[in-house]
Amino acid sequence: MDTIKINKGNVKMVAHRGVSGLEMENTLAAFVAAGNRSHYGIETDVHVTKDKQIAVIHDDNVKRVTGADRIVEESTLEELQSLKLYDRMEGHFRTDLRIPILSEYISICKKYDKTAVLELKNEMQAEDIRQIIQIIRKQNFLESVIFISFSWENMLEIRRQLPKQKAQYLAMECDQELIQKLAENKLDLDIYYKAITKELVEALHAAGIEVNCWTVDLPEDAKKMVACGVDYITSNILE
Repeated sequence: MDTIKINKGNVKMVAHRGVSGLEMENTLAAFVAAGNRSHYGIETDVHVTKDKQIAVIHDDNVKRVTGADRIVEESTLEELQSLKLYDRMEGHFRTDLRIPILSEYISICKKYDKTAVLELKNEMQAEDIRQIIQIIRKQNFLESVIFISFSWENMLEIRRQLPKQKAQYLAMECDQELIQKLAENKLDLDIYYKAITKELVEALHAAGIEVNCWTVDLPEDAKKMVACGVDYITSNILE
C-alpha cells in the first residue's frame, strides 16, 4: 500500500484527514503516514465536545467510524475516546485507533514539519475558537496553521482574532460576489475541484486569493487542477 505519485509541479499537496486512503481518517496513524511522506500539509477536522474539549473527527455523529450512535457535541471527550475506531472497514477495529485531540494533531504536524490545515466544523462560539487558537499558540505552531471552514461566521471570527492568519473559506462554487467578499476580508478559497476552471483561478489570483481544491483522488483530475493553476490540492491518496 502506498500513495499515488503525481507530477504536481509547484502545487502544494495536502493530505485529506491525513493519508486517509491508507489509514483510518483523522487518526494519529493517518497523520503520521502523511508526516512520513512529501505532503506540504495535513488536513483535519475539529468539533467542540460537551465538556468543551477539542476533538478531531469529521462527522457530527461517530457512527460511521465507530459503529456507536453518539453525537460528538453532546458527548464528553472521555466518552468519545472510550470508543474504538474502525480500521477503514466496518466491523474491523484496531485498539490503537481512537479519536484524537487537537494538541496531538498539532504535535504530529510540528514533529514532521507539515502545515496544519484545520477545518472548524459547524459554527463555533468566539470563545471556542479562542480556545483552539490558545492550544496551538501553546505549542508555538500558529504560524504553520491554515484555518478552513464552510461557516462564513467562523472565518470572520478567525479574521477578528487573527487579522493576518492564513484562512481559506470552503465552498462548493464561486462567483464574482464571493470573490469580492473574500478579497475584502483577506480570505483565500478552498473549493470543490469540479467547480474549478482556469478562468476562475485566474480571477481569484487577480484578486490576490490563493486557491485550494478538494478532494482530488484521480491522477487525471489532479493533472487538470495543476493545469488550471491551483495553489493547493487536497487528496486522500495522491502525493
